[in-house]
Amino acid sequence: MSRCLSFAAAGNPAEVLELLERPLPALGAHDVRVHMRYAPVNPADLNFIEGTYGRAAHPPAIPGHEGCGEVVETGPAVTSLAPGDVVMPLLGAGCWTRHMTAAEHFFAKLPAGIDRVQASMLRINPVTAWRLLNGFTPLTEGDWIVQNAGNSGVGRAVIQLARHFGLKTASFVRRPELIDELRTMGGDAVFLDDEAGLAAARQHLKGMDLRLAANAVGGDSAIRLMDLLSPGGTLITYGAMSRRSLKVPNKFLIFKDLSLRGLWITRWFEQAGTTELYEVLDPLAKMVAHGELVQPVAEIVPMAEFRRAIKLAQEGGRAGKIVLNLA
Repeated sequence: MSRCLSFAAAGNPAEVLELLERPLPALGAHDVRVHMRYAPVNPADLNFIEGTYGRAAHPPAIPGHEGCGEVVETGPAVTSLAPGDVVMPLLGAGCWTRHMTAAEHFFAKLPAGIDRVQASMLRINPVTAWRLLNGFTPLTEGDWIVQNAGNSGVGRAVIQLARHFGLKTASFVRRPELIDELRTMGGDAVFLDDEAGLAAARQHLKGMDLRLAANAVGGDSAIRLMDLLSPGGTLITYGAMSRRSLKVPNKFLIFKDLSLRGLWITRWFEQAGTTELYEVLDPLAKMVAHGELVQPVAEIVPMAEFRRAIKLAQEGGRAGKIVLNLA
């Protein structure tokens, strides 16, 4: 038997989620059984339970888009993994469980000494940041990228990866106390996400060729990013934290000829081939293992206290991720 968090119907996560005991499924010839250790509580996980995510759940379902664990058992035909290997699931859901059983190609092997908590947060935010920087507009060393939600998981990963690539970042945040924090972690320029911050950013970036902007907020915040972009620049929207629609002033299309793109990392995982997938995951995993890519953690919460974890994850102003201890 093993424990998992599951929901029988979509709704408020704190109300519909249950901690259940379930029998372990039989292990197929190509299957791997993983003892899951940690899994973060992401906004996408909460939306998945609520029924508002981009892809509908089919309850009863186990949520959790990412996590980390160790292989404990393999089928007789498994060749890529062995007991003791540290892995991250590549499945789109199902990580909030003590044991996960799936075909071996649904797991990516990670460096043995990697921090398990940090590894549990590798699949979504760092990969999203990597795709933002590498998947849309060619950039060269010294180029600037502008983004909102600079203190978010993706925003922090963008700052750290940009520094790794020799790029510079201008980030917008909502709270003044975050400015020095992001500068300390490597942000080149950080501004408040308001009109005064936009004016300061214009002055700081005057004369720079800004070809790429990452938008996780929408509404007026996205308009500020478009204002800063150079003619022919690209705005990539990967989130909508403000829950306000993206409204594009005509002048940005007519006089700047801006390109508007979208990124849903779930779809990229589904469409990426094995080679492309590991070209992204391998260097990211090494950066995590070497402490070059770190995501802040507000609290690690035992699986049995999942309702408290959900409540904490729904609160604003946190200092980092809420992570479930599944062990």
